[in-house]
Amino acid sequence: MTIVVAAHLESYMTTAQDLSIIAAAPDTDPALELGDLSLALAGAELIDLIDARAVTLDGDRLVPGATPRTESVLLLEAAGTFTGRPPHDTVEDWLWRRGPELAERYRADPEAAGPGAPARSRRPFRKARPVEVDTAVLSRANDRWTAREPVLAALAAAAGIGEVSDDTLAGLEDDQGAVLTAVHHAITQLAAERQRRSIEGAAFDNIWRGY
Repeated sequence: MTIVVAAHLESYMTTAQDLSIIAAAPDTDPALELGDLSLALAGAELIDLIDARAVTLDGDRLVPGATPRTESVLLLEAAGTFTGRPPHDTVEDWLWRRGPELAERYRADPEAAGPGAPARSRRPFRKARPVEVDTAVLSRANDRWTAREPVLAALAAAAGIGEVSDDTLAGLEDDQGAVLTAVHHAITQLAAERQRRSIEGAAFDNIWRGY
């Protein structure tokens, strides 16, 4: 019998948590699209779960593995959403299923938002955080961001936070790159849908102006 042991993930310290903290920073664009951020957060969860061997990539399919050793409730929840029997979810299908309202959920979670963060709000996502807060959780996110850690920087850029260089992208592993590609494709689809709805809304307004 083979026993699969998942890698240990630090308690309440996940890439999605770090991304949520960066998105809530005072200097982040307040016009950040929550849908884009939600898809990027789902991608961050998936990368951590792949690193923890809670799921593996078989082509573009997600094959469940061991339960991750983490105290993050949201990450454990994400690990429980994989399809146990073939055909397994594709990466992009899973992102769409996991992503809805994920940005709001991380913002409402005190561990994911960071100690001292304000209560949940609608748009804009950003709210000022008290400057006196200096905790291990916030420091870790800020350290990764300052160092332009490839995974965090690439996911943030996909969500519309900052830019990422080719050198940084070169630091991604193959599975990380595959997830990031799927995140970009999903966000592009979401942007196209927003544009379509905007055009339809403008056309409807023009019809009413004709009367």
